[in-house]
Amino acid sequence: MKARSSSGVSRRFLGNLLGGASLAAFVSGQASASAIQTTVRTTDQAPEEPTRLVSKETLRPEILGTTGIVAAGRHYAVAAGTRILQAGGNAFDAGVAAVFAAAVTEISHFGLGGEAPAIVYSASDQTVKVISGQGPAPKAATPDYFRPAGVIPGNGPNGGTVPAVVDAMALTLARYGTMSLEAVLQPAIELADGFPMYGMLRDVLASQQRSSSRWAGSRRAYYPEGRIPDVGEVFKQPDLARTLRALATGEREALARGLGRDAAIAAGRDVFYKGDIARRIAASVQADGGLLSYEDLAGYSGRIEEPKTTRFYGYDVYKCGFWSQGPALLMALNILQARDIKQYPNLSDPYLHTVTEAIKLAFDDRNAYFGDPLFASVPEAGLLSSAYAASRAAQIGETASRVHNIGDPYAFQRGPARKPPRFTPHELTATPTPTADTTAIEVVDRQGNLFSCTPSSGWLLGGAYVAGDTGVPLSNRMSVFDLDADSPNVLVGGKRPRTTLTPTIVLKDGKPFLAIGTPGGDNQDQQILVVLLNILVHGLPIQQAIEAPRINSEHFHSSFAIKRARPGLLEVEDRVTPEVRAALAARGHELNVVGPYAVSTGIVAAGVDPVHGTLRGGADVRRERYVFGW
Repeated sequence: MKARSSSGVSRRFLGNLLGGASLAAFVSGQASASAIQTTVRTTDQAPEEPTRLVSKETLRPEILGTTGIVAAGRHYAVAAGTRILQAGGNAFDAGVAAVFAAAVTEISHFGLGGEAPAIVYSASDQTVKVISGQGPAPKAATPDYFRPAGVIPGNGPNGGTVPAVVDAMALTLARYGTMSLEAVLQPAIELADGFPMYGMLRDVLASQQRSSSRWAGSRRAYYPEGRIPDVGEVFKQPDLARTLRALATGEREALARGLGRDAAIAAGRDVFYKGDIARRIAASVQADGGLLSYEDLAGYSGRIEEPKTTRFYGYDVYKCGFWSQGPALLMALNILQARDIKQYPNLSDPYLHTVTEAIKLAFDDRNAYFGDPLFASVPEAGLLSSAYAASRAAQIGETASRVHNIGDPYAFQRGPARKPPRFTPHELTATPTPTADTTAIEVVDRQGNLFSCTPSSGWLLGGAYVAGDTGVPLSNRMSVFDLDADSPNVLVGGKRPRTTLTPTIVLKDGKPFLAIGTPGGDNQDQQILVVLLNILVHGLPIQQAIEAPRINSEHFHSSFAIKRARPGLLEVEDRVTPEVRAALAARGHELNVVGPYAVSTGIVAAGVDPVHGTLRGGADVRRERYVFGW
């Protein structure tokens, strides 16, 4: 059946009217029936329907504006951020509101007790900063505690690091925002009071009911009557709403005592970490056999850090530090620039081969050398040096590597030569456990402020652990740690795990260009890499760059659970031509050909058009991603 306008005619019919006086008459409502009939009779060949997709168009439009763009997971988070922009807030106010809203409505992938690393570009002082947003291991956690099981659990009372979301968002708001904590919490509070259940969340709640119901707090929060709301039925989280209101009340009471804005935001934050909520979280965890203590919560404080960065063909790309996988993206960009990736046509056999091999090299180094620099000695300068990138680029041959190739960045470090024992990543022999996912939130405003955040943990897959009656699902990040003593990512109490969470900011000529992020665990940075290449090398618009065919390497050891690796395996979406796929296979890549939009990712991006200074944003069609702006 043809789509019809509200006037009862098909879109193809409207196309017949294009280019003639009858169109203006029809739109104004003044066209007569005889005029319309004449137009139909005298048209020899109907022109193409104006809304029909052609090769350079996209499945959804790129969003353009001059005021602000919010790109995120569910529409609830986008709406929360948009609402704050409409109320006069900036990108940081909107981003914080969207994160809190996502913590209520995207609990399949993220909850309030998880993590939220962020990178921000402040237009007022033209600086890029990192809000670490990744909590550390409980102080009592040791490798020996988990070694009998052979793996650190990703679920339950010992699955989580110290909750970091509230701290990171309060820090962002106080330093860069303009609004109160209560104001940016309000959309999330209203959503916790109830939002219409959507299909994907209902499916996940149903599939994980048994695993999550092991814990009394999770049954109370998600299955209070032993049933799951139907799609469209209002889903309420009264315990979580009460927790969020307590934060707002803490700030309001501090303001009433005469404290300034920043101190009042901190007081609201402290309700979570130093008040009754923290005591109830700790009591629940310890009653269920976990290690997290009240002292872990009360003593936690996030950090504002300098980002890591590289220049790629005139663009400056910024990532979190070596406690994240973010620098692996910078290393891959350096390798590709050393190979002059511009020489190859996009999506050609040599192009995809070179990108894949660069990913392998960068991520093998990630597994060998990355760890929290507050605890581990990381050869940062060597890893990010152009000379090291050139040496790694020279190792890319004409055929696919099937071995793990760890480099020697110490040879490119200044100062005395150091050769500590090199950690050799390996797969564990324990039983595999499921891992879930993440969301991403990107915001740009009219001033050119950029907010990029990758919130995660507290997910349902494998069983969410909700702490008592707080409504707060705790993190799943502990399983990223290694148990090997010689690993830079070895578990130590108070240390951040090498998180896969990896927000990104890009500047061009010192000016704001793009905030970009995605869910996807280990896939995040290589998926961001593929899209960035589409934009920075090939000049594609954001939405087209996001929707273009993707590849995804599974060669390197994963970050979670048993650290599985699949040397040489390359996922390829079937929109990559059969000829190119055959050439990649001939080079030795083991191909796993998936559907046209089937690589597990969900890129969202928002930024500034460098030519016109207007705003633009896009959202992936591969998952339920949303973007809006004006």
